Amino acid sequence: MNSPLSPLPDPMSFTPPRSGAEVHAWLRLARSRNVGPRGFRALVTRFGSAEAALEALPGLTTESGKRFEPAAPGAVDTELERARALGARLLCLGAPEYPALLAQIPDPPPLLWARGAPGLACGSCIAVVGARNASSTGRRMAALLAQELGGRGHTIVSGLARGIDTAAHRVSLASGTIAVLAGGLDRVYPAENADLAEEISLNGLLLSEAPLGEQPTSRHFPRRNRIVSGLSRAVVLVEAADRSGSLITARLALEQGREVMAVPGSPLDPRAGGCNRLLRQGAALVRHADDVEEALGYAGTTALRVAHWPDAGDAPDAPPEPGPRDMAGDAGPCTPDGATPLLTRVEALLSHTPASEDDILRQAGAPPAQVLQAIGELELTGRVERRPGGGLVLAD
Repeated sequence: MNSPLSPLPDPMSFTPPRSGAEVHAWLRLARSRNVGPRGFRALVTRFGSAEAALEALPGLTTESGKRFEPAAPGAVDTELERARALGARLLCLGAPEYPALLAQIPDPPPLLWARGAPGLACGSCIAVVGARNASSTGRRMAALLAQELGGRGHTIVSGLARGIDTAAHRVSLASGTIAVLAGGLDRVYPAENADLAEEISLNGLLLSEAPLGEQPTSRHFPRRNRIVSGLSRAVVLVEAADRSGSLITARLALEQGREVMAVPGSPLDPRAGGCNRLLRQGAALVRHADDVEEALGYAGTTALRVAHWPDAGDAPDAPPEPGPRDMAGDAGPCTPDGATPLLTRVEALLSHTPASEDDILRQAGAPPAQVLQAIGELELTGRVERRPGGGLVLAD
């Protein structure tokens, strides 16, 4: 058995498919078992075309001895039919509309499904990512940054997750936003963001390298994260715990030669642990859009480099978002300490930075009277304190 590996060509010089038959072959090769982004390029380079690579595939193995298995033509036909029904189009590596910055990463997706305006990915893109169980203050900060950056002509990139991602996408719908999905474009996760995804498809851009119809699992999220960072000139973290998927995005960004920046947070809030650690290691500190543009405009502003990344044990290989539930808003009937789902949700919105009662009422997703009752219970049990001026904070 032969290995398909050959020297990889410059992705920018890769020849995209020109006909419907070639598109079919590209998609079939990309969906074949054990063919990843690097393997795809190696196979096409060695055999000259996707069609020729598919013919040779059954007689080949990977370097680790795994057999290749061509995808069934019928499965590709089904995916193309789904794309037509959804109004999705393919962006192929080497084509003019393929994002140039993404093509420069070590493992660019050979194919991306897209809904919306692909031209957004060819402009100045900045990723805003962070905690799914974000505090009210964190969501406001993400929204403020995204709004300021969008107003200056930057496209906001994120992963459509709860919390920080959602806040960043919502405020940048008018200026331009790109959501990178972990699963297929027709399998939005979390489901509660389906309406937001539809708005983005009409006013921004949805992207995914996953097959249409594929539900996201844990293995999809790191792959999604590399696209989020690969599209972007910089990645800004807003609330990221010490062990979180957002830190994986930061690590990938560094490996891709992108700028990594972070918003500082309270040392008492675990959701700020990852951001504060990145800042200690030299990431650019972000308070507003001026800080982001200054770091991008002056070489050497951001001192953080791959060599300074902590040991592998400090950053998980998979983000903590594979399941259908999330840390905020999906609590079960009762948490171990007896808190109701609403109490848990309200407490998750708070941090050690004062948040206004009005913000909590807007973001808690429950009738105001119930939210006020929950706030009162949290104050009575000493878990929440009210500061002078009425701001609510988690108790020390």
